[in-house]
Amino acid sequence: MMKRVLLISVLIAGSFLAGFAFKTVINNKGDIKMKKVTGIGGIFFKCKDPKAVNEWYKTHLGFDTTPYGTSFEWRQADDSTKKGLTQWNTFPENTKYFDPSSKDFMINYRVENLEILVEELKKENVTIVDKIETYDYGKFVHILDPEGNKIELWEPKD
Repeated sequence: MMKRVLLISVLIAGSFLAGFAFKTVINNKGDIKMKKVTGIGGIFFKCKDPKAVNEWYKTHLGFDTTPYGTSFEWRQADDSTKKGLTQWNTFPENTKYFDPSSKDFMINYRVENLEILVEELKKENVTIVDKIETYDYGKFVHILDPEGNKIELWEPKD
């Protein structure tokens, strides 16, 4: 009798754990496609004299600018122990970094799961400008919107 109760208990517990594991696998697959963009990672724009514009923002708006612009640090909404950065930067008006776009600005969006997102965008016939590049601070790729604006997608290592 005791063996039977033990066997039934093990089967119930095993069924529960198998169901939980199955549910977790399904949720994890769903999580991969949850959010595409999680925030703005940076705002970049062309100007005639980046050094002077940086100095103007430093003097008049208190930006802590360097030759690379400035970073705004913030806390992530879903986990306030994690920090995030949004980069602001000026570029010379003749920069090629925004090419093939002819616009004077480029927005960088923070994303999750960049490789998966790029595969989805390819299936949706979105123009992917280059290949994913990896640096110490994250992964990057560039795409074009329907009006030819170059967009930088960034999966940060926060």
